[in-house]
Amino acid sequence: MCGIAGKAIFGRGAIEPHELEAMGEAINHRGPDDKGIYLSSDRKVGLSFRRLSIIDLSKAGNQPMSYAGRYQIIFNGEIYNYLQLRQQLEKLGYCFRSRTDTETILALYDRYGKSMLGKLRGMFAFAIYDEKKKTLFLARDRVGKKPLKYYFDSQVFLFASELKAILTQREYKRQVDETAIHHYLTYQYVPTPKTGFRGISKLEAAHWLEIDCKSGRLTKQRYWRLDYAKKLTLSPGEWQQQILAKLEEAVRLRLISDVPLGALLSGGIDSSAVVAMMSRHSKAPVKTFSIGFEEERFSELKYARMIAKRFKTKHTELIVKPDTIESLPLLVRQYEEPYADSSALPTYYVSKLTRQFVTVALNGDGGDENFAGYSRYSVQKFALAYENFRLLHRAVARPVTAAFYRVVRNTFAERASRFAETMSKDYARRYVNYICYFTNRAKERLYTERFRNLMEGQNSEDLLAARFTEAQTSDRMDQTLYADFVSYLPDDLLVKMDIATMAHSLEGRSPFLDHELLELTAKMPFDLKLKGRNQKKYILKQALRGILPEEVMFRSKMGFGVPIEAWFKGKLHGYAKKVLTSRKFTDRDLFRREAIEEILQQHQDTKINFANQIWALLTLALWFEEYFN
Repeated sequence: MCGIAGKAIFGRGAIEPHELEAMGEAINHRGPDDKGIYLSSDRKVGLSFRRLSIIDLSKAGNQPMSYAGRYQIIFNGEIYNYLQLRQQLEKLGYCFRSRTDTETILALYDRYGKSMLGKLRGMFAFAIYDEKKKTLFLARDRVGKKPLKYYFDSQVFLFASELKAILTQREYKRQVDETAIHHYLTYQYVPTPKTGFRGISKLEAAHWLEIDCKSGRLTKQRYWRLDYAKKLTLSPGEWQQQILAKLEEAVRLRLISDVPLGALLSGGIDSSAVVAMMSRHSKAPVKTFSIGFEEERFSELKYARMIAKRFKTKHTELIVKPDTIESLPLLVRQYEEPYADSSALPTYYVSKLTRQFVTVALNGDGGDENFAGYSRYSVQKFALAYENFRLLHRAVARPVTAAFYRVVRNTFAERASRFAETMSKDYARRYVNYICYFTNRAKERLYTERFRNLMEGQNSEDLLAARFTEAQTSDRMDQTLYADFVSYLPDDLLVKMDIATMAHSLEGRSPFLDHELLELTAKMPFDLKLKGRNQKKYILKQALRGILPEEVMFRSKMGFGVPIEAWFKGKLHGYAKKVLTSRKFTDRDLFRREAIEEILQQHQDTKINFANQIWALLTLALWFEEYFN
């Protein structure tokens, strides 16, 4: 696991070594073990690297790495099947001087070109410079576990694991992308390819990008897509066997490491299943790490302890308190884009705790996307069942729930009103309205006249609705899974894990996001994932019977939540009000001060939970302070 960055210039001038050093220094936390730069003979292309040593700790694994007197690579990630690929290449006459997966990637590229991406099983973002052809080839893994951001114009191409490195370069002038802010308020993250910085983009998951360094021409293409259209006909018992076999294989592959390894254990079914599989292949007790809160209903520690006891792990815990919010500006700096998933806070702290003991940690990310684990899928399934009664909803449900909300000012009434109001929308936009932070109507009240006029015609709902259309399946629930898989997963959940772990030089690995497991579960009928309307992760739970405790598998889903509702009613109310009503924030002419004050006051005085909206505005205000002061 490492940090990569680079630069190519197309016009006059030359790259200086100190420019590449500055890029690397900005992301030093991603790889403190070693560093290196490469500068082409004509000084038009430069690569910068920071190494976190995981496999082959010798100098032979240092990067940038050269190959065949022609290629230079910088690589962030892990290829779990590299030993098998290496054996295949050796039979073809290829020789290797290291034990790294990095060198295997170079040999594959020499042999197969861009099609080599289909052979890789793992997480990756890399750049290969071909000194002969003068091309720069970049690629990102299928799911988007490892980040890759870039800036491109007629004079220069800049790229890096984190945009902090791009900001060090004189060619890029910082500007806020206000359209990205508009979309962020809907989704709690900035949707790909935007970043919040005008001109800087995220390379989409499962895409490659090539720069012809002679002409400055950029080509980009998708190389993989999850297919929900083709289903397998298997019995429930056969599905259970295949799921367990593939999950165990995915875990086993991710135990390859030359440094200490452990697991992030939330106490939920996914991370618990990973620990169960790890225990089968670990000679020593698995090291597990959990985090909790003083507020009992948000803490899953008792379930994590059950798993630790069941599998005899070496377990470590930490309690997060409201005073840890003092580190919020640091968190905002690390996440570098507007980002409002409050579970980033405990993820950051559990990563910090974990790094004191190990360098690699497995986690349960991806279980919900594989097996329909979110409650919102139940709501969407319910809505699909009753959407033929839209006239009834318009005539009865909407006015009744609206009146109920006016009288009973609580979160349930607000959600019921929102749900009834959106029943007249198509299923994709109905889903967006249900999961969003700020609805279009809420934005109308929040925005200043200038910002409202500027965003005229920019409907954030369209972004996710388009994902439903591209799913290439007629099953609407599978479309919903696909939409989350290509948006919420890479832009929110995987960003959360990558930034939190790499801020502490910790490598995170996600067995549930093994692409072979994903391809298997995509072939599964949706009703085996969500049985009826409420039995979430049905087939996974059946497969894990006898392996995990019943109390863990069949309890209510909590998620990795943070008690910000209570925090914003208590200790953090004054802090949030001070930041959000300051001239520094309101003078940006984006949001009406009166609307912000109303949100803060309603959260304090009513039973409606505005914590997510407050958190989104608060982290945005701190982002402006950090990057645009």
